[in-house]
Amino acid sequence: MLSILEIRRQVEAGVLTPREAVAKALVSSRARNPDLKAFAALADDDGAFPEAGPLAGVAVGVKDVVDTADFPTELGSPAIYGGWRPKADAAIVSRIKRLGGAVIGKTVTTPFAYLDPAETVNPRMPNRTPGGSSAGSAAAVAAGLIPLAVGTQTGGSVIRPASYCGVAAIKPSFRLLPTVGVKVTAWTLDTLGLFAGGVADLAYALQAISGRSMEAPSDPGALRFGVTTMPHAGERSPDSEAALESAAKALAEGGAKVIRVDVPDAFGEADRLQPRIYEFELFASLEWEWSAHRAELPPRLAEALQSGEGVSPDAYDEARAAARRARLASKDLFSSVDILITLSAPGPAPGRETTGEARFNRLFTLLGVPCVNVPGLRASDGAPIGIQVVAPFARDTRALAAAQFLEQRIATLL
Repeated sequence: MLSILEIRRQVEAGVLTPREAVAKALVSSRARNPDLKAFAALADDDGAFPEAGPLAGVAVGVKDVVDTADFPTELGSPAIYGGWRPKADAAIVSRIKRLGGAVIGKTVTTPFAYLDPAETVNPRMPNRTPGGSSAGSAAAVAAGLIPLAVGTQTGGSVIRPASYCGVAAIKPSFRLLPTVGVKVTAWTLDTLGLFAGGVADLAYALQAISGRSMEAPSDPGALRFGVTTMPHAGERSPDSEAALESAAKALAEGGAKVIRVDVPDAFGEADRLQPRIYEFELFASLEWEWSAHRAELPPRLAEALQSGEGVSPDAYDEARAAARRARLASKDLFSSVDILITLSAPGPAPGRETTGEARFNRLFTLLGVPCVNVPGLRASDGAPIGIQVVAPFARDTRALAAAQFLEQRIATLL
């Protein structure tokens, strides 16, 4: 699969038509999906897509918690929502189409974007999880079926699958992309994100979709990079620790200022209480499903809903206050560094019985700050390991510039 930027170059040069580019993606997706299980639904007609706009020729997969008028939206739960088709596209889908993007299918999500694994196969490591909950979006891009996919993140559902599948991804600042028409299960956390083969493609797509400039600063290497192992996040695999050290070394050798930093105590407190916020909002969001279809809910989701039912408003408010303190502490941290560098996951992808852990992601989702997974590094057995680039709130351009610089530096190690 060509990159987004290469597709656009060829389209603008008249070498490739948008219809040809989309048709190739559809042919590949139809051929490989029975084994990969990345798509919950695929388009039947390859001739009904836009042929003009900054995303013309770009085939897009949209996570199946995002409403689409052209496809069913089953939320990873065909037992409850089988065949359900919204009347209107979600705002993000409407915008992609208006920009010329071709939404060719719905990518597989774990049920209600929670932790019960989907059947999707990790193209890089077929015996391991692709992660979740945006499993299909990460896998479809990693397999080269499509150059762009939409996912959502409540804890780590964009950054972690990208790390496990070895692709680039961004969880933008909270509210940068509209969640109207998305099955929101945690209204203070849920954030739309993007997957692509490389960081430059992410920047191009996010600029087009958000309408905001993502033009990189002239010298991203002049940024101050703060490296942290996030001690409150728990243990890391030896391969992941080595990957983080390799990334820090590559940055320093590229002329960047690399600083070892300790994260504030408020981060640990907020991270500890994040599940309380999530479960309270999850129960409120899925109260109808819990009441009317409890028997059809998968076990991990059912357990979380039962827990969420018991979270009091006072306990929820206490956790939200801890989140506010962490946001204030992050402003102090980002006064001494411009970018944080840490892991995207505790280790390489684990087995298929799990979606992995969001220990290195959920705090940043809670803070609402932009995060980018930078691929390229690998464990001793060849499994992908991602490095997470984090910037202050609303500094998405800075996050992407730093991520692209790191991506280029990592390439010198390979």
